[in-house]
Amino acid sequence: MKMKDIFQKALQSIGDDSTILNVKPVSGGDINEAYLLRTEKQQYFMKFRKNAPKHFFKLEKIGLESIKNTNTIAVPTVFKREENDHFGYLLMEWIEGDRTDKTGELLGRNLALMHQCTGPGFGYSKDTYIGNLLQPNDFYNNWIDYYRECRLVPQIQRAYKNNYLSLQIRKKCERLLERLEEWIPPKSKASLLHGDLWGGNWLTGKNGIPYLIDPSILYGDHEFEIAFTELFGGFPTEFYKAYNEVMPLSLEYGERKLLYQLYYLFVHLNLFGTTYLESVTRIVHKYI
Repeated sequence: MKMKDIFQKALQSIGDDSTILNVKPVSGGDINEAYLLRTEKQQYFMKFRKNAPKHFFKLEKIGLESIKNTNTIAVPTVFKREENDHFGYLLMEWIEGDRTDKTGELLGRNLALMHQCTGPGFGYSKDTYIGNLLQPNDFYNNWIDYYRECRLVPQIQRAYKNNYLSLQIRKKCERLLERLEEWIPPKSKASLLHGDLWGGNWLTGKNGIPYLIDPSILYGDHEFEIAFTELFGGFPTEFYKAYNEVMPLSLEYGERKLLYQLYYLFVHLNLFGTTYLESVTRIVHKYI
């Protein structure tokens, strides 16, 4: 099926039979095609992928709707999801706007309010994706057990299988896994987390309102999320100030921040290669 036909069929399925005035490829990340569709009625954003993994877009839609249902922070509305043997897509609201002097504050406060929404345990009921990597999930009563078994262990095993880790570093990682309780609290709140919150996964809409996009949701320690926001930048000072006013970080946050960032560095190592190996090794050496 031609892309023009896919666009037309998707729009017609949501009741927009008007003429497509323009289709513009836009930046949409490393693994999906992305388009701005402008019709006589309105503008839309489409994420499209050939041969998408099973439930890839379904999981993203569930994540966006889970965040939306908290009534705390904005996400784009999903108008249509399609997944078949050949391709998949999400047709969503187009978000565009300029930041104001309140945008960072709103992002921090609203994210903290989202983190106050809790789940039945640590983890998630479905396996999810971060980039192209499948993340195994289950619910645990103990945050440390979840972080070890469902987050760190699979990434360490993958990195070793890919020959990114020496046997010496692999053994140090195993010792680190055995000692997580020295730095990580077992019984933090099981907060709803976006799960992949770097600076490219939030946008500014009309009136400076911040929106979250591309979630990989789970329930976990809220400081896990904040640690990732600090890894690659993209969040203003006002964000952290407002967040702490609503949901203060613990005094021990600084001791575990790098340990939380380690997971995301392993993900980047496994996705993009040895550029991230030095950072991974440095953190492992710091704790062990």
